Amino acid sequence: MFAVEVRDHVMIAHSLPSPVFGPAQGMHGATFVVDAAFFTGDLDANGLVVDIGLATEALQDALQPLRYANLDEVPAFRGKFTTTEFLCRHIFDQLAAAARGGRLGDGGRVAKIRVQLHESHVARAWYEAAL
Repeated sequence: MFAVEVRDHVMIAHSLPSPVFGPAQGMHGATFVVDAAFFTGDLDANGLVVDIGLATEALQDALQPLRYANLDEVPAFRGKFTTTEFLCRHIFDQLAAAARGGRLGDGGRVAKIRVQLHESHVARAWYEAAL
C-alpha cells in the first residue's frame, strides 16, 4: 500500500473533568503535532497517492475550528472528554469527508486514513480506518 502523510499543528485549551485524568482535570493548554496519512493501493497516472497540496489544505481545514479554541466550549464536544484519542477520531472524520467529497485529487482511490496526534516527544495517539 502507498501512503502520503502531511503534517500541521494545533494549539487548544481544554479540561478533562474526571479523577482518572489527575492534574489534567483542570483547564490546560496543549499543542498537538498532527500527522495525516492517506493510503491507496496504487498510484495514479501521474505517480501520485493524493495531491499533497490538497491534502495539506484538507488538514488545515479540519484543524481550523480547533485552533486556539477552548474545546470545553465547542457545542459538538459538550459532554465528551476531548482526549487525544477523541481528537484523532474527530479529525479523521473531517478528512474522511474531504476524501469522499473529492477534495484530495485522488479520484476516489484513498482506501484508508490514519490521523496521529503527538502530545509530546514521548506520547502520541492515532486513529485509522478504511473508507
